Amino acid sequence: MEENGTYRYSAGNGENPTPQWKKAGRLAVIVIAALLVLLTVFTSFYTVDDKQQAVVTTFGKVTDVTDAGLHFKLPFGIQQVQKVDVNVYQKIELGYATTQSGYATKTNESTMITGDYNIVNVDFFVEYKISDPVQYLYSSNKPEQILRNLIQSQVRNVVGSTSVDAVLTDGKENVQMQVKDLVAQILQEYNIGLTLVDVRIQDSEPPTQDVIEAFKAVETAKQKAETVVNDAKAYQNAQLPDAQAQADKLLQNAEYLKQKRVNEALEQVAMFNAMYAEYARNPQITKSRMYYEAISQILPGVKLYVNTGSSSDVNMLLPLEQLAGVQGGAN
Repeated sequence: MEENGTYRYSAGNGENPTPQWKKAGRLAVIVIAALLVLLTVFTSFYTVDDKQQAVVTTFGKVTDVTDAGLHFKLPFGIQQVQKVDVNVYQKIELGYATTQSGYATKTNESTMITGDYNIVNVDFFVEYKISDPVQYLYSSNKPEQILRNLIQSQVRNVVGSTSVDAVLTDGKENVQMQVKDLVAQILQEYNIGLTLVDVRIQDSEPPTQDVIEAFKAVETAKQKAETVVNDAKAYQNAQLPDAQAQADKLLQNAEYLKQKRVNEALEQVAMFNAMYAEYARNPQITKSRMYYEAISQILPGVKLYVNTGSSSDVNMLLPLEQLAGVQGGAN
């Protein structure tokens, strides 16, 4: 106790003890510093998987687009990152909705009027993907809803200019192609960062059961007609080789007859030339011989008698067949 009536405490080693609040302050500083380091580390790096792209903004302005991998960014919210699934095919269902138990019909989307003023129910399945993450995030508020409304509009436009038979039977592919082309052109103008991959008619049918049965009957008739045509083509393919063989045979026979006639004509020409050569050497003898041959062909078996011009009697010369060199009747 001091002389003035106060107490004085001293440590055992002769030094003043450190106040507890100073120790707590130092510990708090260390903890805060560690938290700042950890926060800096965790907010300075980010990862992007192989199906994504990341849009980096600095103070709200787009400054970079990064691909898959580990990347650095400025911490404490200076740079923000939004990851977008760009390599993922996404779908839109029009006229129906897939559920765990099957699917539910949406008549307000599927019911349409065709070009010939008939009512049909058409369900569409649409695939799309994000092509530009920056435009997808910042060019519009709800790009998926814009795409859905656009597809609905163009579907009704195309179906409204197509006959009911085409929509329900063999014109589905044409309808799909027209819708896809129209939507793709408009998406280029809108530039909302989406690209259309595929448009398919999932199902199309008339609104009443009676009409459905009628169209089924038409489809059955078409299938039977195709079956008959296929059978006819099969029969044609089976008979065609035989017919071709017969045709080849006829052509070969005709060619043979043609060549035969040509050869006969050449032979007759050669005979004529030979006879003419003999005629040129002995005209009178050749004329007589040709005359005798003609008579023997016209009057076979006739004997030839030559009148010498004497009034007293008639002399028999020779039989015609001996002069002509062919056999005829007896003397």
